[in-house]
Amino acid sequence: MDRDALAALDRVPHGGTSDPAVVDFSANTNPESPPGVTPVYEAALSVSRRYPSDGYTEFRTAAADAVGCDGPEVIPTAGALAGIRLVCSIAVSEGDRVLLPEPSFGEYAREVRLQGGSPEFVSHESILEADPAEYALAVVCHPNNPTGQAYPEPDLEAFAARCRGGDTPLLVDEAFLDFTDRESLGPAPGVVVARSLTKVFGLPGLRAGFLVATGEWREALETARPSWGLSTPAAAVGAHCLGRGAFLERTRQRVASERERMADRLATRFRVFPSDAPFLLLEVDPDDASVDALIDDAREAGYAIRDARTFRTLDRHVRVAVRRPTENDGLLEALDV
Repeated sequence: MDRDALAALDRVPHGGTSDPAVVDFSANTNPESPPGVTPVYEAALSVSRRYPSDGYTEFRTAAADAVGCDGPEVIPTAGALAGIRLVCSIAVSEGDRVLLPEPSFGEYAREVRLQGGSPEFVSHESILEADPAEYALAVVCHPNNPTGQAYPEPDLEAFAARCRGGDTPLLVDEAFLDFTDRESLGPAPGVVVARSLTKVFGLPGLRAGFLVATGEWREALETARPSWGLSTPAAAVGAHCLGRGAFLERTRQRVASERERMADRLATRFRVFPSDAPFLLLEVDPDDASVDALIDDAREAGYAIRDARTFRTLDRHVRVAVRRPTENDGLLEALDV
């Protein structure tokens, strides 16, 4: 890590609220969790006076079954962001150029800068057309946050092939891919996939996720990962959730149906970006209302929405999550659509 970079960097703004009186549409987490989580957590907590088994066999097996890879190709991490930092710590050195999408998850640029690297931004819509050669790392968010766009699989695979040809590792953040029926890009040679269990299973405080990699990258990540990096409760609950296929299917159906319904209503007032994710990006007409006023009005009605102006290139945008139908109805009414 570049110590000189620490003085110039700050925390990255995120959604989420701790106010129990507010319905949180600012964070993109599932409002529901799979059945059986509590007893699994309590059983794991009861044995947490011992170190977890660093092999994480049960967790790796469940993750491998979910993604379609071999167990050793799974690298357990305390959430996807911990995995992204691990990748950057190996791939990026001082002065390295890293190809990033914009607008997208702000932590990518921060992690690159923490290693002394230089982020170079390309529109998220055209990043798969960029030349990845001479970059230390290329990053793609699939589906992209905050726009919600998932990339056509042939285009993503072609970009991965060009990265391999240019000897540039590709990091694909699939934190929201479980909300779609698309297949993971892992395990593909030269590609590291980052997965989050806390979004689709509605447990962001659990901090559970994993990377998928093959070959030399798998070996490097397995060597570099922290020992006992995943807590015993997180590993147990993660393995439990990964096996809940029926829950995932119900979630996908609800999100797809509600997202379409919300988009139709919201389009009567805002520009709504097409989305494959559990959220919608809205552009606010400056002749209608200011972003600040919109956020304040929603808050007064009991709803927190995300100020998306903290993302690069966005200047009059908000992002709203897709939640349960009755909650979504309340937000739509609060936004006067």
